[in-house]
Amino acid sequence: MPNDPYLDASVVWRIKSGNLDFKESSYRSVKEEILSSGLATEVIGLISSGKEADVYLSTYRGAPIAIKAYRLYRTSHRGGRPIKLDSIGRLAAHEFEMTRQAWNGGVHVPAPARRVENKFSMRYLGSEDRPAPRLSDIKPDDPAAMLEEVLSGVEALAHAGVIHSDLSAFNILVHEGHPWFIDLAEAIRVDRTGDTPWKRLQEASVALDRGLSSLQGYFGRYGLSIEKDSLTHRIVKSLDKFDVLG
Repeated sequence: MPNDPYLDASVVWRIKSGNLDFKESSYRSVKEEILSSGLATEVIGLISSGKEADVYLSTYRGAPIAIKAYRLYRTSHRGGRPIKLDSIGRLAAHEFEMTRQAWNGGVHVPAPARRVENKFSMRYLGSEDRPAPRLSDIKPDDPAAMLEEVLSGVEALAHAGVIHSDLSAFNILVHEGHPWFIDLAEAIRVDRTGDTPWKRLQEASVALDRGLSSLQGYFGRYGLSIEKDSLTHRIVKSLDKFDVLG
């Protein structure tokens, strides 16, 4: 049985009692779970669906919010046994904490509100008609200005202690003309590098290089380039407080 501190007591009880069905929840079941958990007072509908989680447009006492719900029992892409419940709970908890850390640091991320088990609520980005589009789905009015703001956001994330490990135009929303970073489930925390700072900073360097390369692919279509090597070096150097990388 999962034995992880990120699991709420109610989940542990349902596993022990046999009242937990290890299969994908239906839309109706997820909606009922969201409402019964108190995360929202109304669920309007599905905004997006990904490999690991779905996002629902909801309201809390009339105010629009977004609810991200991780699938607890999805099957591994490799065709093996279902991914452990505690692993998915950890992803939800980690993304919630990384989003809150970035938001506290003044970064443009959806303001997180509450987490319950594998779900958490956050600010809804969009209009009454539709959610904010992904950067990958639009053509910016001023690509150069958008690139400058995105790169400033990447540095702001690092300054807040967060490195986005899946940075791309697919994980940036454009709301009111500005880029907003989403999907921090596997973000790397770098304000505290623990007892293995060299390893953590190396991971951050690889993630930055990969993410900036992805952004280069998007902005390259507008004839823009990113000096990713120098930017990666500058960010990692600023995080290397004890000069462990030499």
